[in-house]
Amino acid sequence: MNIGPYLLRNNVFVAPMAGVTDRPFRQLCKELGAGYAVSEMAASNPRLWKTEKTSRRINHDGEMAPRAVQIAGADPVMMAECAKYNVDHGAQVIDINMGCPVKKVCNSWCGSALLQDEKLVARILEAVVAAVEVPVTLKFRTGWDRLNKNALTIARLAEESGIAMLTLHGRTRADAYRGEAEYATIAAVKAAVSIPVVANGDITTPEKARQVLEFTNADAIMVGRAAQGRPWIFREIAHYLRTGTYLEAPMVSEVQHLMAEHLRAHYSFYGTYLGVRTARKHIGWYVRDLVGGEDFRQRMNLLEDCDQQLAAVNSFFEMQFAHGERLQYGGVAQMAA
Repeated sequence: MNIGPYLLRNNVFVAPMAGVTDRPFRQLCKELGAGYAVSEMAASNPRLWKTEKTSRRINHDGEMAPRAVQIAGADPVMMAECAKYNVDHGAQVIDINMGCPVKKVCNSWCGSALLQDEKLVARILEAVVAAVEVPVTLKFRTGWDRLNKNALTIARLAEESGIAMLTLHGRTRADAYRGEAEYATIAAVKAAVSIPVVANGDITTPEKARQVLEFTNADAIMVGRAAQGRPWIFREIAHYLRTGTYLEAPMVSEVQHLMAEHLRAHYSFYGTYLGVRTARKHIGWYVRDLVGGEDFRQRMNLLEDCDQQLAAVNSFFEMQFAHGERLQYGGVAQMAA
């Protein structure tokens, strides 16, 4: 499928996740089969553009194209200026966040809180689309709560405003991440608009990806939390969608190498002090469900030196060879994601 002029290699995407989808992780996911990835949410307030945190979030130096930056805010003029700023700094796609359910974001009338004001939604979409010459996309939820689902209205407004692609998470803001995502609303949105629609929410396995695509008729699926610690899920899903067969679990040696490369890139990106601390969550995700993973995670969290952390991770995966050449989750070799 295409986003504007960009032909994507497949329809399995990485969801933007705050504190997760930084440049090293996005690049790794793309290398492991993801057709597209979006940055962490960046604030539209110009006072924050030069801060270290925002600068990192919109940093896509050397990243595989297309480079997409997600922006968040509630002021149409400020959002338009933010979009222009990011395009001037290399963004090839601008994604608008109207899906974040976090209280701090919604209290500022950003993220999914905007779904309560359809006129403001239209003004923001129109302002951002008019401000830049790159494709503008929208990520949103089915509504503010289950009594106020307005995804169809928002989708039509987006299409009329010139939005190039929609990504819809099958929950309301009130649902947060509780319960199960529903896909009937995504199917209804896909039937109502002519622009590409991406299904998001609870897509955790190759089988689930195919089921969601078939049920919704969506053009693509977007994987979020299931990719934490398992970035190879993108190639597993893409392979299954293409062939109907499963890839075997990755080789321990491959994951050992991927981990080392990811950590080195992470340290370089954040610096040693912040890098060793922010890497802990990624390492924890990688080792969860592996033999001895929880004990290792607790010990690893006490390390405050990058070289020690990297050596500990390498030693952990050396021990995994005792259980087989391929990763084994819970002591049982896995054949599917």
